[in-house]
Amino acid sequence: MTYRVCFVCTGNICRSPMAESVFRARVEEAGLAGAVEVDSAGTGGWHEGDAADPRTIAVLEEHGYASGHTARQFRASWFTALDLVIALDEGHLRALRALAPTPEDAAKVRLLRSYDPAAGGLDVPDPYYGGSEGFEECLEMVEAASEGLLAAVSESVEGRAA
Repeated sequence: MTYRVCFVCTGNICRSPMAESVFRARVEEAGLAGAVEVDSAGTGGWHEGDAADPRTIAVLEEHGYASGHTARQFRASWFTALDLVIALDEGHLRALRALAPTPEDAAKVRLLRSYDPAAGGLDVPDPYYGGSEGFEECLEMVEAASEGLLAAVSESVEGRAA
């Protein structure tokens, strides 16, 4: 059975597609590509159908990550098919938990930086209104948290197989 993870930010053009690309690479490196499915979405539909922000694409490509992406809005009906919903900041966490149809679904929502023991704060700041340095900082935070997230997901996948 496939373990499904969905990253969620505001419009699905900056932070969540970046997290999706980075985590997908970590999953592939760990040999879990057949066992873990990685996706992303936004809490709003403003950019639905758009590619990722050009600055997101540039930072991903500069660091060797895939950048193909089409933005979409998260739907409450998706909770049943997902094992983990990763929010990029506290606002997304609250919105997603409010959207969750059941308490069990709400419990699937976690903050990305909660998987980084060295994180100073739990929000990944939105780089949209700044320059390229904000996108670099976002990537650093995503990469740092992805290691802990991969460990947690790997443990869950192994637990299912046992």
